[in-house]
Amino acid sequence: MCCQVMCDSLRAWQSEMDAGSEVRLEAPTFCCSTCEGAPITGRRPTQRMKARSLSTSSATYSDHRRTQWLHGPSPVTTFGPKACMLQNPHAVMHIQDPASQRLTWNKPPKSVLVIKKIRDASLLQPFKELCTFLTEVKNLMVYVEKKVLDDPAISDDEVFAAITKKFCTFREDLDDISNRVDFIICLGGDGTLLYASSLFQESVPPVMAFHLGSLGFLTPFKFDTYQSQVTQIIEGNAGIVLRSRLQVRVLKENWEKKDTVDEKGIILTNKDLETSRKAMQYQVLNEVVVDRGPSSYLSNVDLFLDGHLITTVQGDGLIVSTPTGSTAYAVAAGASMIHPNVPAIMITPICPHSLSFRPIVVPAGVELQIKLSPDARNTAWVSFDGRKRQEICHGDSITITTSCFPVPSICFRDPVNDWFESLATCLHWNVRKKQNYLSSEDEEF
Repeated sequence: MCCQVMCDSLRAWQSEMDAGSEVRLEAPTFCCSTCEGAPITGRRPTQRMKARSLSTSSATYSDHRRTQWLHGPSPVTTFGPKACMLQNPHAVMHIQDPASQRLTWNKPPKSVLVIKKIRDASLLQPFKELCTFLTEVKNLMVYVEKKVLDDPAISDDEVFAAITKKFCTFREDLDDISNRVDFIICLGGDGTLLYASSLFQESVPPVMAFHLGSLGFLTPFKFDTYQSQVTQIIEGNAGIVLRSRLQVRVLKENWEKKDTVDEKGIILTNKDLETSRKAMQYQVLNEVVVDRGPSSYLSNVDLFLDGHLITTVQGDGLIVSTPTGSTAYAVAAGASMIHPNVPAIMITPICPHSLSFRPIVVPAGVELQIKLSPDARNTAWVSFDGRKRQEICHGDSITITTSCFPVPSICFRDPVNDWFESLATCLHWNVRKKQNYLSSEDEEF
């Protein structure tokens, strides 16, 4: 109805203009659901761009569009004068200008989760300094995992004991801290960020990761100036990158033998088989790896995309990774490296028994399903970010799609510079000896 009124008004306005009327009329302004509330005038319809993010909620965004980015805040949803994209209320992935992703707080943070790499003596002093600063100076409630405080190097420290009495402790898989932590600080390598992701199966607090491990691709902060950096984060002055995760559902068929009794009361052992299903769900930041396990036979699994059989993977296995995980196991298997802001899922075979089976990238939001092929000689094994490894048998299925709960990783500078800095320093991307300069005299020869 709104569009019909708009069209009638525009026709009337155009008729008066064609008739040479002396009366000056302003072009009527209307809006409709197709243009998402944007003002439409008689001369030229304009569309207001909405800010979108990888999460389910919209982020704050300025109307000024950055020209140096290929993908603006959001792609237009109208095509020509009449065509438009059908609005999907369940959409969770949208394109946003990476530079516009900034951390902000609705209320000042009051609690922080400190994750420390276990059994690493080099982290004891930084851990104590950080916790003392957060507790005594910033007056924050510090959450620490119980097994961290069980370390004798911490529990036997009488001076630090006065600080630990103010901590809140928790145990993995037993205590739920999802609604108690305002932000997270990781001390260690990339594994600490992966571990922080596994603790939150839904919304994840912002993560600040200090490089105190071996590789440090996902940990951009240096610990030398931690006080000023933490203060800056608490004030809400930092860039942020939303690292998409995979939502994985494993459905296992459990066959159990059951004794039955016939009409004459005779027990029939193993006569019937009763089946029951067991479903497990995981949030994965890096990758899901399906491999052949200890078997010497090729892995033989079927890959489905949105219910359609795409291919059968024959080889050592298959890697389904996020853009964050593209620089981990996937790149070692020959895949491309994808920036975390790109909404995508990467499928990489592990040593495929086919020269033409190359890694592919599919849109985020599609549903992948992996099943053991009916004629497979052996079972398969699956792991999630290197954890929860389990066997996959005939009848089991693994369903993978993009999660609507990303990991908000706090940037040292911004999402683009941090990523290329990690490529250069950690992976030595495009590092080679430069070719010598060719002078004009050398050109003559």
